[in-house]
Order: sequence, then structure tokens, then C-alpha cells
Amino acid sequence: MISLITLCSSNKALQECKWHRISSWVGHRERPSDLRSEAKARALSPARPNPDRKAQTPPRLDRTLPRSPESPPPSLRRSQPPAMAPVDPHSYTDGAHPVTAHASLAFYLDFSASAIHASALVTLSAPHSGDLLLDTRALAVHSASTTTEAADPIPLALAADADPVLGSALTLTLPPDTSSFLLTFSTSPDASALQWLSPPQTASGLPFVFSQCQSIHARSIFPCHDTPAARITYSLLLNVPARLSAVAAARHVARRDPVSSDHRGACDDALWCAPGRIVEEFQMAQCVPPYLFAFAAGAIGSRDLGPRTRVYAEGGDTLLDDAAREFAGVEDMVKVGESLFGPYDWERFDLLVLPPSFPYGGMENPRMVFLTPTVIKGDAAGAQVVAHELAHSWTGNLITNKTNEDFWLNEGFTTYAERRIVEVVQGEERAALNMGIGWRGLNRMMERFKDNMEFTKLKPKMAGIDPDDVYSEVPYEKGFQFLWRIERQIGRPAFDEFLKKYIATFKFQSIDTETFLEFLKANVPGIENQVDLDVWIEGTGIPPDAMEPDSATYRKICTLAAEFKSGKIPSEDEVADWSGQEWELYLENLSTDVEASQVCISSKQQCSLLLVTALDERYKLSESRDYEVKVAFLQLAIPTGCRCYFNEVEKCLKQVGRMKYLRPLYSSLAKCSEEEKMLAKRIFSEAHEFYHPIARSVAESILSKHG
Repeated sequence: MISLITLCSSNKALQECKWHRISSWVGHRERPSDLRSEAKARALSPARPNPDRKAQTPPRLDRTLPRSPESPPPSLRRSQPPAMAPVDPHSYTDGAHPVTAHASLAFYLDFSASAIHASALVTLSAPHSGDLLLDTRALAVHSASTTTEAADPIPLALAADADPVLGSALTLTLPPDTSSFLLTFSTSPDASALQWLSPPQTASGLPFVFSQCQSIHARSIFPCHDTPAARITYSLLLNVPARLSAVAAARHVARRDPVSSDHRGACDDALWCAPGRIVEEFQMAQCVPPYLFAFAAGAIGSRDLGPRTRVYAEGGDTLLDDAAREFAGVEDMVKVGESLFGPYDWERFDLLVLPPSFPYGGMENPRMVFLTPTVIKGDAAGAQVVAHELAHSWTGNLITNKTNEDFWLNEGFTTYAERRIVEVVQGEERAALNMGIGWRGLNRMMERFKDNMEFTKLKPKMAGIDPDDVYSEVPYEKGFQFLWRIERQIGRPAFDEFLKKYIATFKFQSIDTETFLEFLKANVPGIENQVDLDVWIEGTGIPPDAMEPDSATYRKICTLAAEFKSGKIPSEDEVADWSGQEWELYLENLSTDVEASQVCISSKQQCSLLLVTALDERYKLSESRDYEVKVAFLQLAIPTGCRCYFNEVEKCLKQVGRMKYLRPLYSSLAKCSEEEKMLAKRIFSEAHEFYHPIARSVAESILSKHG
């Protein structure tokens, strides 16, 4: 069996994807075709959408099992491995078969049904005969056919029982030497990658939809080989109401009237070409992993930031103006990135500020980064989130982890690259502070995974594990520490040379940890004798040669935090020059101390309450506009039992859907008394429709775990 990854060679006009065989697996044997009758195929294929009826919803997957990275689930959800040697433990993709090289997608966005009626013209990396497996989740697949003039139907089978992690395998039985085929299908209103916002949920009063495909959610939008090992190019037609506009992580080609030949069976001609509809057309000529497929549609406006940067937003002129001021320096940051890591190969670096329900701080979709509005703080501090997503343009998007077991190759490298950009743009002290917050987070992860240390490895075994269940700061911060350790060993000039060569060598490829280590040893001779690579990659915990950052600001904050336990609150002079990041580090260092003092002794709890309320009375942290500060403080305040903060907690949980805030607040409430648990359940019952499906599952799992 042959393991495949996508390689892309680039020129100035076009990036053309090529497939290379990189390693031989023993026991290669072509799987026999499972010939199915056309009648059986029809029975397994739901009817096409009727424009006069709301799309029927496929059965909703059980997403209530533990998924939260806030704490290790008591019993991690496991899937049954496919009966083959897969390319990726999180995909049905068979390494013996070709994969998708290009997809021509036509999407009719049905806001009334919260569904997409779609077609996909799929071109394979090589001709194939017999069974071909694709990943799906909660999709209604209507038909499969050849692209010959006769358009012969292709037998298909969609697994009846969805795997809780992988979803359902779609098996197509292809005629001999098939190079392309056409699928028609519809998404579910519960598609895990999509959030549909009704007019009352948006600032514009118009409907809005956006996608979030990382890690394994692209399969809930279209059938695909949903593994980062299979990089694709694509075209995309989005048919939307004419009063809306759309953006995508691809080059915008045109905004035009619909044409009946566009949709290739996605829906009826009358529906596609109905009055009041418009088509937005996009092309992605550079090959990307499926998790970087992204689009949004709604009342979206924009402001130019520079010759290749623009900010988009749904929230109207005020939000756009605020965003333009916050991100005014983005063009300069791109130039800094180029000076450090080589040419920027994606042509544009645009930003979309999404509604506050967006579940992450940012998502590095090429050409169109998605951002939460919480990064707009009025002091340009949001530039650090942008720096991280920009750094992904080289490490993550240009070079991608082959599977989620190699996730540190994306996030460890990007965290390192982000801090190098911050060091140039904002100074060494700011970069060191960033490192200090990361060091604190890494140590917190050791406590979180103390009962399952496998997930403190840089390359954990992930077969059967949902990536969302074990998402953590480990690949970010331990990965950063590993690269920083190598830099300290060989010196920054040599490491910079190595980094640029690494990016140039593997650009537009998906690689695994073993490939990186081979490249490292070949280009830094003797490094394996100077740094224990096995301990860093395969070892659990924090290696002994990891290093806590050191800076004057970092030391000062840690000292002040240590004094809090004895009752000392920092003076106004001591915090006069603090921004949100200083406060975040200070409060993060308080939380462990305060919690450690709460050993069910009322006097100690009362002492903590007095200290926390005194701190808030002086600095109004519970009312901060910076959600990093606000949530860090509320997480500290909840265990004191002070009801005066319940209102702020409730407002926070109902105003933003970013999982970085939902996890600690719901967890803190759920771990307290019955009163706090009931509060958490009531808030969730009233706010859950506001959350993205991924965030909703996280909150559900927290409340389920803690009763």
C-alpha cells in the first residue's frame, strides 16, 4: 500500500498540485470492487431538495460526549478504525487509492432551512476503478454520476451508523479508469462546521452564515478526503440573496447573475436562478488541506488597510472603523514576516471580523483570516492574534501537519514565528511577556492531563480520539519550547537559515514529524547528540531543558502575583503602564494560589473573597472591555461564592461564543455549589442557540461531566 501526500510546485502564474509517493507500505493489494445494484444505490440516496419544502434534517449525531479541551474527559470517545491502513486516523481516506485533487463546488445557501444544496465535480489525482471512500458527516447525498456525456449513475453507499468521531464513510463504486465524478448533496442544519445566524442574532438584522472546518469538520459541508494529507485546489460558487455578499478563503472572481448551467444539479434551475439571487464566484489555485476551506455570507462591508490587506466585517461602519484602526499595522506585519520567513505566497492577507459567536480567537484561512470581534480592544493589542494567524501563512498553511498527531508542526512553529514577528513589531519585552503567558499555560496543561500523560507528548497517539476532545496548549507551547531549545543550541542566525530552508523545501506540502526530524538532522549535523529529540517528541511532560522566559516585566508581575496570597494588592503606580496582557498574566498567576487556599475552610474562602473584591473595587477588572482580563478575573471570582459577579458572568456567556472564554467560565460554575451549577445550566439553556455547534458541544460536555 502506498502512503500519499500532496506536493505543490509553484510558479508566479499558478500553483499546480502534484502527487508523490513518499513511503512504501507492505501488503499492497487492490481492494475488490463491491458491485451494487443501481436500485440499492437509489434506496440509499435521499430525494433531491424540493424548493417548496424545508430540507429534511438527517439524524443529528450524538455530540454530547466529552469534547472539551478544558479538562480530560473521563472516557475519551473512540471510533472504530476503518478496515484498511488509512493515511490518517481521523479519515476514511485509503492510502492505496487516489484522492481529490480539485473540487468544483456549487452551493445554494438556503437560509430558511439552514442548509446548503450543493454539487461537487470532483477530479481525482489519478484514474481509479472500484471502491473509493470519502468522509462525510450528517450529509444527505442525493446522487453520484460519471462526467461522461451519458452521465451514468455511480453506485453509492453511505454508512448507516455514523462513527462518533469520523462520521460516515461514503463509498462510491467507480467505473474503470474514472478520473472525475459528480456528486449532489445537502448539508444538515446541524452541520458541525456551519453556524447559521438569524436576523435577530446579527448586527445588520440580516441572516449570516460562516464555516469553521478545523479540525475534521469539512466533511459536514461536502464529501471529501478530509485529511490534511490530501491537499486540494477548488472553485466555489455561492448562490446567495442579492442583498447579501460573500467572502471566501480564495480569490474573488466575480459577483454576477446566476446561470442555470452553474449548479450541475445542486438544485432546480428555478431555485438557482430565482429573482433576487446573486452568485459570488471564487477560485483557489493553490493547494490547501480541506480544513482551510472557508466562506461566509451576510451583510459584509470592508475597509482597505494596504495594497494587499483589507478588513471585512458584518457589524456595520462603527465596527469596521474600529477594526481598521486596530489592524492598521497589518501590512507592515506582512513585510516583517517576509523578512523573517521568505516570500508571502498567498497574494492577499485579508481579515474578516465575524459575529461574536465565532468559537475561536482566529482561524488562519489563507487569503481570508477569520477573527473574533473580542480581539478589537482599542489599543492595537489584537495585533498579536493577527500575528499568529499571519505566521500560519508560512507554518501551517504553506507547510501543513500530515495528521492531527503532528499538530505541533502547525502550532509549535506558528507560535515561534508569531513571537518573532511580535519581537520586531512590539519589542523584546512584549514577546517575552507573550512567552510567559504561554509557559504558564503549558504548566497548566500538565495538571490537566496528569491522568493521561499521552497527550502531553508532541506526537501523541490519536487513533480513535476526537481531536476536539484533547485540544490543548501542548502542541503550541511545548512545540515552541522545542524550537526555542534548538535555536538556543545552534544560535539564532543558524536557526533562521534552517527555518527559511525548511519552509522553501516543504512549501505546499503536508509532512509528518518523522520527515521534519530527518530534515533537522540532515541540516543541523549532530543535533541529536546535543538535544534529546526522543525526549522532546515522544516523552511526556515538560523536558528538563525547557526554559521559563526571563524579562524584567515578567519577573515583576510574577512577584506581585505571589504577594497577593499574603494580602497585598498592587498599587496604582505598580500597574500604571499595564495593558491587558500584563493583567492577564497577573490574574493567571493568582488563580492557582487562590484555589490552593480554598480547602473548604470558610475563613479562607472569606479571605479570598475579600481580596478578590478589593482588587476589583480598585481596578474594575470585572467590567474590563478586554475579555482576556474580564474572564481571567471572573474565573478567579466565581469560586469565592460572591453572587455580585453572577450578572457579569451571565452577560459574558451570552455576549461571546469564543471557547477560550466559555470553557473556564462554565467549568468554574460547574465545579462550585449547586447554586452555581444551576446558574450555568440556566445560562446555557438560554444561550446555546447563539453558540457555534463546536462551542455548543464543548459547553454541553462540561455541564454533563460535572452533573
